[in-house]
Amino acid sequence: MQYPPYRTAIEELLEDSPITREDVIKNVREFLIVGEYGLAFDTMCSWIYEDDLVISSSYHGRLRELAEDMDAVEVVENLQEHIHDE
Repeated sequence: MQYPPYRTAIEELLEDSPITREDVIKNVREFLIVGEYGLAFDTMCSWIYEDDLVISSSYHGRLRELAEDMDAVEVVENLQEHIHDE
């Protein structure tokens, strides 16, 4: 079974994300299962923002690249303040 490219990309981003809350991870995965890729992406980005989680500039770049493809750049722009590279 092949999944659409958005599903694979979001799954990879979720795996690499700083999100640890099982309920959030479950929600994102449920959205992916039913093909709601926009909701899955928005939920993931929103929780990173709301929980004030730290992300790297490379992770942000990956989010931004997918957001541009999905026409969801605004969701990712808010995350710039969460970038902290060591």
